[in-house]
Amino acid sequence: MGKSPRKLDRTDLKILSLLQTEGRITNLKLAEKVGLSPSPCLERVKRLEAAGYINRYSAEIDLDLLCRNVLVFAEVTLKNQRSEDYERFETVIAKIPEIIEAYSIGGGYDYLLKFVCGDVRDYQILSEKMINSDMGIDKFFSHIVIKPVKSYAGMPLAHLIDKDTNPSIILS
Repeated sequence: MGKSPRKLDRTDLKILSLLQTEGRITNLKLAEKVGLSPSPCLERVKRLEAAGYINRYSAEIDLDLLCRNVLVFAEVTLKNQRSEDYERFETVIAKIPEIIEAYSIGGGYDYLLKFVCGDVRDYQILSEKMINSDMGIDKFFSHIVIKPVKSYAGMPLAHLIDKDTNPSIILS
């Protein structure tokens, strides 16, 4: 967070949009698609990486081809609302590999957790261990995913960024 945002133009936004859906695209292809020659395109990518706009590159794995699995979302409320209770909970869940995403949320619950487990029984065992542990959990409500309806396909940058609402972005 300590980084100061650099001004982005339409070409930077095109680069970011393409990289989040085509992470293995060659610099030559990327340059073609954004209308730059390869050298300036590579310079822009490196600047975007250095400025923190690009956090990492990764591959999307089709888990269903590898093994049986179940995806579960859980809403969690803690017994106490002190900062040390949140810190303890967050420290413990960071060490549980089946929790693949976790969010502190507002509303009726404190956290939304995303689990991937081998099957419902594995999830049940893990969630019972969590509830019965000293993590400070008061309420634990699970939602088992029947089927994905829309998968993550990158951030909708063009829809999120508007020159009138974000002065650090130049859309020219």
